[in-house]
Amino acid sequence: MEHDAIMPGSAEIEALAKRIDRPIVLVGMMGVGKSTIGRKLANLLHFPFIDADEAIEEAAHMSISDMFELHGEASFRDGERRVIARLIGEAGDKPKVIATGGGAFVNPETRALILARAITVWLDSEVEVLLDRVGRKDSRPLLRQGDPREILTRLRTEREKFYAEAPIRVLSGNVPHSHALAQVVREIDAWL
Repeated sequence: MEHDAIMPGSAEIEALAKRIDRPIVLVGMMGVGKSTIGRKLANLLHFPFIDADEAIEEAAHMSISDMFELHGEASFRDGERRVIARLIGEAGDKPKVIATGGGAFVNPETRALILARAITVWLDSEVEVLLDRVGRKDSRPLLRQGDPREILTRLRTEREKFYAEAPIRVLSGNVPHSHALAQVVREIDAWL
């Protein structure tokens, strides 16, 4: 809908930023726009932005693809949980925006931590949109295991019940990210 693109004014954004007292964590499928929207949200609110996948790669000194290949998904998820716990728990003088990997919120410990200590936003999208977006890069280890459409459909179905635990859900479709960003801002404002 057209009204979805209307961003609250700077005074409203500033007032919202002052009300936020914890990290904002974006969860959802790969390709939904967590990093892109997260960066824009952090910039808008004047908060630091952290991409959890980048933090994991930095901590492990290797790519996520290499971690999957060398150590397997279970080992990667354990490291992911520890890094996200550190990111959420880091003391700072102001909140931050954290974009998580697509499977992070499936881990029960990670999910419980995020739900208890952050403002959790589920960015959701149809499989067709995800397929279009993730097809632009060959950096998704889980998509190298077969037909990307089948894998994305299966993962979305398996993970939806976990993502649905997030108190805020925003659709990110085939529209500019500014639409989803404006909706995220409005939903956080309403939730607080």
